[in-house]
Amino acid sequence: MERLQQQYNKEIAPALQKKFAFNNVMQIPKIRKVVVNIGLSKVKEDKKKVDEVAEELKKITGQAPVKTKARTSIAGFKIRENQVVGMMVTLRGYRMYSFLDKLINVALPRVRDFQGVNANGFDGRGNYHLGLKEQLVFPEISSESLDNIFGMEVSIVTNAGKDEPARELLKLMSFPFKK
Repeated sequence: MERLQQQYNKEIAPALQKKFAFNNVMQIPKIRKVVVNIGLSKVKEDKKKVDEVAEELKKITGQAPVKTKARTSIAGFKIRENQVVGMMVTLRGYRMYSFLDKLINVALPRVRDFQGVNANGFDGRGNYHLGLKEQLVFPEISSESLDNIFGMEVSIVTNAGKDEPARELLKLMSFPFKK
């Protein structure tokens, strides 16, 4: 069992139940999944670079990404129908907790001039969205072998239903919010 998952089971869940006075343990908010999205704006026409980006995303998340394709052609953006325009990975269970632990304790502190993440990234339903400008913050990626820098969006999906219990859940997981 991952360290963050053990911490959730032993410390975080009881603290949340006590703070919000949940009668049933099924009401306690928990993280359902983590979705990592990448857009391939500059490299979408080069198959070799698309495969390189897929390999880097696989190194970061520990899971092979799904290539997302354009539904319709858009001439202004030079996109054809069924062309690969992005990649996504949905993490659950052990890999999810492992990725979150790496994101919180290793990757986010390596961001240049890091002051904390924005506390307003919640969507009103208890899900948190975070954008990273480059993949170099993850230790698996070496800057010497890097050809293209890409950003990514990390969506943390919870079953909280409201922002306040989800915010408290992430705070107790040591998520570095701005003061």
